[in-house]
Amino acid sequence: MTNTSTILRFGPIRTYIAAVALAITLPAPVMATQSGTAAPIGFQIMCLRTPTECQGGGAARIHLDTATLTYLDRVNRAVNKAIKPRTDGQLDRWTVGKTVGDCEDYVLAKRARLIADGFPPSAMRIAYVKTSEGEGHAILIVKTDQGDYVLDNLARSLLSLRKSGYRVLSMSGADPLAWN
Repeated sequence: MTNTSTILRFGPIRTYIAAVALAITLPAPVMATQSGTAAPIGFQIMCLRTPTECQGGGAARIHLDTATLTYLDRVNRAVNKAIKPRTDGQLDRWTVGKTVGDCEDYVLAKRARLIADGFPPSAMRIAYVKTSEGEGHAILIVKTDQGDYVLDNLARSLLSLRKSGYRVLSMSGADPLAWN
């Protein structure tokens, strides 16, 4: 029996545990940046399952004009409307394409939509932040030549990172696997 057929017979919990065990044994560049900040474990597991969702590429910043700002705001609102909020519970599952999910699922949906529409993946950052109430939260940051903008499921409108009130704890780099 091959390893693949054995994995296919595992239930979801065993698959999750196997993915965590595999993530722990991966080389350091996949797990953490040189500064030692590891990507969230749920993100690492998603990258193992769907590596195409975790690729960088293209410009690290985009030119911001009125049309781009309007489009980013439209994507933020559309994805916020398309996903029904619900926490993952004990296990933090990062999944692209969900219709029900928590903050990181909104982030991944927005990132995937912008990439599909031609935005460079390296201009988008996934950030783990603290809200003004001290709660952990994930947001998507788009790097532009006029500052960083936040696409957020807790905000109806697009905000500049500076005006968002969030404190960034860690953030992916142009390479989504490299966090700082």
